[in-house]
Amino acid sequence: MATVLLVRHGRTTANATGLLAGRMAGVGLDDLGRDQVVRTGDRIAAVPVSAVVSSPLDRCAETARAIVDRQAGAPPTSVDVDLTECDYGRWQGRRLANLATEDLWRTVQAQPSAVVFPGGESLAGMQSRAVAAIRRHDAAVEAEHGPGAVWVAVSHGDIIKSVLADALGMHLDMFQRLEVGPASVSIVTYGASRPRVWATSTDSGDLSWLAKSVPSGDAPVGGGAGAPAADGPRA
Repeated sequence: MATVLLVRHGRTTANATGLLAGRMAGVGLDDLGRDQVVRTGDRIAAVPVSAVVSSPLDRCAETARAIVDRQAGAPPTSVDVDLTECDYGRWQGRRLANLATEDLWRTVQAQPSAVVFPGGESLAGMQSRAVAAIRRHDAAVEAEHGPGAVWVAVSHGDIIKSVLADALGMHLDMFQRLEVGPASVSIVTYGASRPRVWATSTDSGDLSWLAKSVPSGDAPVGGGAGAPAADGPRA
């Protein structure tokens, strides 16, 4: 089966100032965010990726470029609106500190499946479109490039958390237990029997093992031997 690297965009000017950017135009990476995505691109450079699919928002496009620029080849890139940020409606553009005083904030934290943002979308609807998009692209990449293919989806924190929750078999009401940091890499495969989550929210570590083996669809009894060791001596 194919393997998807779920990459969150790097830190933005809105992240740094506590603003809920949502789908606002013109929100780009700040200096730290640009450094973060360079490091993420360097990590992923150890793996020849078959495709890069991105949310259309600027911060994700910048992150996707940093990944593609560090690939030895030139993987095809595309944009999918179903990977875009949640539509936070009238919450968009407001400060998180102010939003935290509203009654809906408590529901967002405790029962996300019941949340519909005023003038926006529901978190359940967000998860449904995002999971469908990831699975659709994953199937297409595997059909074209084979079961050893690795591809990258660049998206947003709540989007990736909801995709991971689905892959882990978690109810959406538990997705706030997951953390997905800026420019982090999470790894998922979709097998015939079930998805497997190999890593969540990593910001360091060797990824070259993804270029050396095709993850099995079955979970090894007893836990297995882990990923192949990286080439070369270890300190």
